[in-house]
Amino acid sequence: MTAVSGTGAASWWLSEALASEGEARPAQPLAGDVRADVAIVGGGFTGLWTALSLRRRRPDLPVTLIERDICGAGASGRSAGKVHGYWTSLPRLARLVGPDAAWEMARLGTRAQQAIAAFVAQCGRDVWWREGGGLKVSAAPAQDAALDAAASAMVALGAADKAQRLSRAEVAGICRSPVFRAGVRYPEEATVHPARLARALRAAALEAGVNLHEHTPMLRLADDNEGGCRIATPQGSLAANRVVLATNVGQIAHGGIGRRFMAFSSYALMTEPAPERLARAGWTSPTSIVDARSFLHYARRTPDGRVLMGTGSGPIAYGGRVEAAAMTDDAASLRRAARGLKRLLPGLAETPVAGRWGGAIDVSSDRFPYAGTLPGGRVAYALGYSGHGVNPSWIIGECLASLVLDMRDEFTRSPFCTRALPALPPEPARYLGGSAIRSAILACEEAEEDDRRAPALARAVAALPGMFNLTIGTR
Repeated sequence: MTAVSGTGAASWWLSEALASEGEARPAQPLAGDVRADVAIVGGGFTGLWTALSLRRRRPDLPVTLIERDICGAGASGRSAGKVHGYWTSLPRLARLVGPDAAWEMARLGTRAQQAIAAFVAQCGRDVWWREGGGLKVSAAPAQDAALDAAASAMVALGAADKAQRLSRAEVAGICRSPVFRAGVRYPEEATVHPARLARALRAAALEAGVNLHEHTPMLRLADDNEGGCRIATPQGSLAANRVVLATNVGQIAHGGIGRRFMAFSSYALMTEPAPERLARAGWTSPTSIVDARSFLHYARRTPDGRVLMGTGSGPIAYGGRVEAAAMTDDAASLRRAARGLKRLLPGLAETPVAGRWGGAIDVSSDRFPYAGTLPGGRVAYALGYSGHGVNPSWIIGECLASLVLDMRDEFTRSPFCTRALPALPPEPARYLGGSAIRSAILACEEAEEDDRRAPALARAVAALPGMFNLTIGTR
């Protein structure tokens, strides 16, 4: 297996986190031939939570983690920092795995939320953790039905207290916008500075005795002659009894994994501080906001009065080619983020922009993360967060630790490890079909927002996923 290299331009989050750290230096690259019981590839949320779980359960277990860049430089340091479990997805989960298993996954999400909050409280760093709930809004008449369906389904599943239906006036009490029509509030959600959280996890892993090597990409992974695995790196090698792959989109090129995962991309901008403009909009709480599009807009404010606006509408990667410029530097996607800010929050549209960035998103065939092992059981892997990874990365870290330790427990028995993932079409059908459907959905949703009818061909192509019971986007 060959690893992906390169991470694209840094997000505003990572630049700010490193500046706040001061003199923190990268860990030394791995040099020479090194052995560990467990080798972890990837220094983002998944790899770091896995390392911490292993050391908590087995303090004597030698764990070595390698990261191709620095911890937090990948997807973990590029996210919006919206932290929530699976109550927002309970109706879709119930259709996928049944109501009981859906509740099990949602309850694990609540455990993850509590575990992350506990880590934040004791880590000794200000990672901008704020608990304000999350708000999903209808921002066009065509989006009303999605909110109605979500709220009704939560009532039917006995989870009405996890999703509060809000009127236009109640939404305006959280944030005033000329296009917000109604909303559903999910109380569990929090926000965090994702790169500061990743750096805090890095510090905790070092304190827990994890052997960390940054600027150490995995070049190849192969079986060794002693019943384990050997990872080739630029300056040496790492032999281990078990390996954890925690590189997200970097795994999609692997033949045994890639048929059930693909890469989309997401783009965001961060404004300069504008607390007075936020006050005029009435957005003074840490409640985060998403609209009800399939390729949604997502927004959250920061403690210093900035606004992040993002769009999950970026291009699709061909196969495992996640290093393409379209994944990190697509001008059209950046323009959609700026248009989203102007339309949803017009009072902030003229605020200077402090940073813009994009990144690839690992998307599973059913839109939920999955942890498993490759044939032979020595290599565990996880991916498929589908743009929602801060909270689930704790769950998946526990799953991976249990898989590595050959444990049958609540994590390895959960649907995160046991459900069957449908295979995606082979390339080039996957890329061509996915790109056509993406373009059609975008055309339809832009027409909906402009109060006009989309072209007939776009409507027909956009309807294809529903005909085959597939999920493209979020609804």
